[in-house]
Amino acid sequence: MSSPEPHIQEYPRSLGRARRHVLSVVVPVLNEERGLEPLIGRLKPVLDGLDVDWEVVFVDDGSSDGTLGRLRALNALDGRFKAISLSRNFGKEIATAAGLSYVTGDAAVLMDADLQHPPELIRDFFAHWRAGFEIVYGQRRDRDADTFLHRWAARAFYLTFQKLSGTALPAGAGDFRLLDRKAVDAMNRMRERVRFNKGLFAWMGFRSIGVPFKVPPRYGSGGSRWRPRQLLRFGLDGIASFTTIPLRVWSYLGLLISLFAFVYAALFLLKTLLFGIDVPGFPTLVISVMFFAGVQLLSLGIIGEYLGRIYEEVKGRPLYIVSEVLGIEPEVARPKASTSAEPHAQ
Repeated sequence: MSSPEPHIQEYPRSLGRARRHVLSVVVPVLNEERGLEPLIGRLKPVLDGLDVDWEVVFVDDGSSDGTLGRLRALNALDGRFKAISLSRNFGKEIATAAGLSYVTGDAAVLMDADLQHPPELIRDFFAHWRAGFEIVYGQRRDRDADTFLHRWAARAFYLTFQKLSGTALPAGAGDFRLLDRKAVDAMNRMRERVRFNKGLFAWMGFRSIGVPFKVPPRYGSGGSRWRPRQLLRFGLDGIASFTTIPLRVWSYLGLLISLFAFVYAALFLLKTLLFGIDVPGFPTLVISVMFFAGVQLLSLGIIGEYLGRIYEEVKGRPLYIVSEVLGIEPEVARPKASTSAEPHAQ
């Protein structure tokens, strides 16, 4: 009797024989105890209606309410609902990276838990993926739910990001998207701590397509958890992660100021030789000192931003620490190098 053939993992469209695909859904959650039931009520029928085996991997990003308890009960009722509990709040970008490290599907859908990412759109994502697209992203038709200042700031940021980094972000694209297994594996190889996922998705390339949708109201009470200061920090992280142009700008500015100072000194010397010494202007002196001091402090601040990011990277700490996993097989939950601390499997 011949020995059984070894198992070879292949991508969906390269399989030699027909089989059911496996679709993973990654949902970062933070204090979503009340929002889990409505989400599951809409998500499960959509996944059941697809010709796939599926799993949903929740990433509890340090919730302080009963979210983790609800996830335990959900996993006990249906093992396809799995969960990872992080030891503290690491932020949505890191929580997404944690979820992608544990998915087993041929493709993975990233979505929020507040129902602003309609689960029904996953049907369109899946259809486009079956047609050969490796990244399918939800594309917002409008930003009516945002304030004027938020819309203006977002437009300015994306324009600045594209000009500085050379990486074009699709208009209206967010985190709601489907990634082919190749894209998931590529994301898992990117271990930088300061992450801007939308930029990483665009930087990877792969064949992509957008699916327009209208953003529904956020489930439950309250607005976005993002505060203006957090959005500003997020924007700075995104730009600093993809370009060093802000550092080079100050080199050019320093050269320009030095050239201006040389020309001004030459003119002053010529004026002194022709007309004698004039009484120096005190206001001009004060303005010059304040201007150049401000330029120096600003340039040092930008250098410090990059230096701080280098410091965070070279320490080599894990991106996140998992305190507990629910419903995930031991071989999948086994910690990966430079990824996470050993989780408590359950």
